[in-house]
Amino acid sequence: MSTQPTPPPLPAPDSADRLRDALRAAAFTADGCLDLLGATAYAALSRAETVPALRATRGGSPLESLVRLFLLQQPVPYGRLRDVLPVDAAVAGGWLVRDGDELRATVDVRPYGGDDGEDWWIVSDLGCAVGGSRGVRGIGTAPGVDRADLVLGVGGASTTLAGITVRTPVASALDLGTGSGIQALHASRHATRVTATDLNPRALHFTRLTLALSGAPEPDVRQGSLFEPVGDQRFDLIVSNPPFVISPGGRFTYRDGGMAGDDLCRTLVQQAGDHLTEGGRLQLLANWEHTEGEDWRDRVASWVPRDCDAWIVQREVQDTAQYAELWLRDGGDHLAGSEEYTARYDAWLDAFEQRKTKGVGFGWITVRRTGSDRPVVVAEEWPHPVEQPLGPHIDAWFGRQDFLRDHDDAALLDARFRLADEVVQEQVGMPGAEDPEHVVLRSQRGMRRATRVDTVGAGFAGVCDGTLSAGRILDAIAQLLGEDPVVLRDRTPEAIRLLVEQGFIEPV
Repeated sequence: MSTQPTPPPLPAPDSADRLRDALRAAAFTADGCLDLLGATAYAALSRAETVPALRATRGGSPLESLVRLFLLQQPVPYGRLRDVLPVDAAVAGGWLVRDGDELRATVDVRPYGGDDGEDWWIVSDLGCAVGGSRGVRGIGTAPGVDRADLVLGVGGASTTLAGITVRTPVASALDLGTGSGIQALHASRHATRVTATDLNPRALHFTRLTLALSGAPEPDVRQGSLFEPVGDQRFDLIVSNPPFVISPGGRFTYRDGGMAGDDLCRTLVQQAGDHLTEGGRLQLLANWEHTEGEDWRDRVASWVPRDCDAWIVQREVQDTAQYAELWLRDGGDHLAGSEEYTARYDAWLDAFEQRKTKGVGFGWITVRRTGSDRPVVVAEEWPHPVEQPLGPHIDAWFGRQDFLRDHDDAALLDARFRLADEVVQEQVGMPGAEDPEHVVLRSQRGMRRATRVDTVGAGFAGVCDGTLSAGRILDAIAQLLGEDPVVLRDRTPEAIRLLVEQGFIEPV
């Protein structure tokens, strides 16, 4: 009878200092690994392919040995690491295990480019730094660890959330569902106090390891689901990459919310208002269902607390079959026998049919507590490329909403504006035509929006340099076009509001 191997004990956070110094000295950093491996092999790792990286690390240099040890999880001879790492201390601290004349890593350590060019390292379960829970091709997952309790490292979702998070200084931040601590690590650089919560106690330990190895202050870690661990405490910033996968059951703690449909994301958003300070933000990634007879925009917007503004952006939509197949592959079910795969696939589709789900949307939600009796909630679809980090632009979007809410049409015409940076004008028409069929303003920053404008809108935006009020600019345009300035003033504020909301012009 076979028995489950016993997992080695996780490293101790207080043993991280010497290891961090050695990793930095050997250039085991994001830039150092990219320089060593080259763009092709480095990119292949993110696709769970290790062969190019193995070929690039056959020379036995200190950095090559560390890449093989921590990124590729290959055994490395003791002699190659003796002068690179504090080997005995790393073994005693639980980072390495010795097997005869070879050393193996007990955890996945991935270099990560931090804020302002800092060198950070994300610690996760073996095989989970890249390639997801399935592990990297040629790399096994953590021995003796229940697959449901695995702690993943850096992935596309975590870097997306880090990029959209507003990084203004705050007194308190909460990383809800911290995993390996990536968001808590980012928050530690602009929050005085960081709290990290997770249902999985192993995740809390990995968070402490990530922050310790990266030289960040130890966070306040608390175990539990959703807001239960923090009671009635309020925060200036809440970030969450929650287990948002809409699945029939809760097989994997790191991805499955264990609630029906998208109830976990709905509950998180609905309860956030009670845990945000005035002006505080919630920023999270989420999945939501597209159900028969209901616009997804109305459905997700209804989650937002009454005294909060919100910006909901849908980045992608999958039909129910595509969605089930994606997460069946993530769970390794496509490798199982056909009967087991079919049964799991059927269960997924049955659950969607019961809730009349047509598809699943993925995107991000930002909620800000304002206390206003006129909250602004915008839900939109935007599958196009955006500029990362997007956090400053999200912050500016909410600032513009405050401006528009506080300015009626008369105040808007008294305000002065400037054309935003890197906005260009495109004219579209038949070759040789005297006048364009239409004019488009296009931004090269933030969401990289484009909007069609008429002659007045194009002329107005082009003149905005902060010198004249909007009303005086319209009066001048009216004189040039031979229009009644009163009529032009009456019909233009709506167009000005659109240009402000979308960031083409900015209040001075």
